[in-house]
Amino acid sequence: MRPTISLITLGVRDFNRSLAFYRDTLGWETTATEDDPVAFFQLQNLIFGIFPKSELAKDAGVHNDGNGFPGFSLAQNLASETEVNAAFTKLKAKGVTIMKEPQKAEWGGYSGYFSDPDGYLWELAWNPFWKMDENGQVTI
Repeated sequence: MRPTISLITLGVRDFNRSLAFYRDTLGWETTATEDDPVAFFQLQNLIFGIFPKSELAKDAGVHNDGNGFPGFSLAQNLASETEVNAAFTKLKAKGVTIMKEPQKAEWGGYSGYFSDPDGYLWELAWNPFWKMDENGQVTI
């Protein structure tokens, strides 16, 4: 795997309150509206996202009961579904815990989740709606 984080997504209790905080209070630009289920903000070297905590847990296929779900995930975007599948094949061969097998995502891309030894969630995803340069840098 390339040593990079493309996206950090926080699971938030009140999406609209958090959207207003990051967009209006901090002044971060987003393409999201009050009706969007997720908001992304282009930061200098990565994308920051907010998503209702219950929905983020559901997306990762884990329980949102306070035991083991930290309320955020780290993500790396890859160039294709094939690249996501190849990365998961290598992770499995090394005994990494797979939380959610790669699959077509509700939002139109392709992703899966694995966990590190402390239970922190990593998502590997292909997002057909974001641009990726030759160095793996993504932009929205």
